[in-house]
Amino acid sequence: MTPFIAEIVGTFLLMLLGCGVNANVSLQKTYGSGSGWIVITTGWAFAVYTGVVVAGPHSGAHINPAVTIGLATAGEFPWGDVPSYILAQFIGAMFAAFMVWLTHKAHFDATPDGNTKRGVFCTAPAIPNVGLNILMEAVGTFVLVFTVLYFTDAVISSDDTVIGLGSLGALPVALLVWGIGLSLGGTTGYAINPARDLGPRIVHALLPIKDKGSNGWGYSWIPVIGPILGGILAAGLAMTLN
Repeated sequence: MTPFIAEIVGTFLLMLLGCGVNANVSLQKTYGSGSGWIVITTGWAFAVYTGVVVAGPHSGAHINPAVTIGLATAGEFPWGDVPSYILAQFIGAMFAAFMVWLTHKAHFDATPDGNTKRGVFCTAPAIPNVGLNILMEAVGTFVLVFTVLYFTDAVISSDDTVIGLGSLGALPVALLVWGIGLSLGGTTGYAINPARDLGPRIVHALLPIKDKGSNGWGYSWIPVIGPILGGILAAGLAMTLN
């Protein structure tokens, strides 16, 4: 499997299970309807685990543009490979969002509230506040990228080129994301990943979802800019401390 394909597949699995747990908890007439925040954060943790297990040996399992940019900023990933990784991540995220809609279509039709339907695909702030919402996304992603940079086995090498997460055990990454969700995620829904939010948001806009309501474009830039800033800051501090 090439790194490009691995990033598509890894991000697809991440988003299929992640948006899938959103759908299971949020949409009406599913067996998991209304089961709450703990189920959502746990589902996303296992989604990360699955994506890292599959993609890790082949691409380093970035499955997140903020991780890719953070690793490149820290000098641990070639800048020339950044565009292809981000493209792959968006392809995987968007295809997964489509599949979640397709598999849950009857439940989307049974759910009247447009904001609930949109929430299956992308995030929204519990209390809208541009500055604090950006800060939360930046801080959450900072924790993710900074910690990843300190995993001692978080690399695979080819001709002395550090690629990314590589041989890192998937479980520590999953636990890290679970902790971020439990501790920090309640304010914005913790996108901490531009592809995770923007890719499915675009799919939401394109799909013929019954009574889907707004796409939330006014907020859409925050889960992109915040995570990128957090990833860059994490890389900068890691380089300073090292």
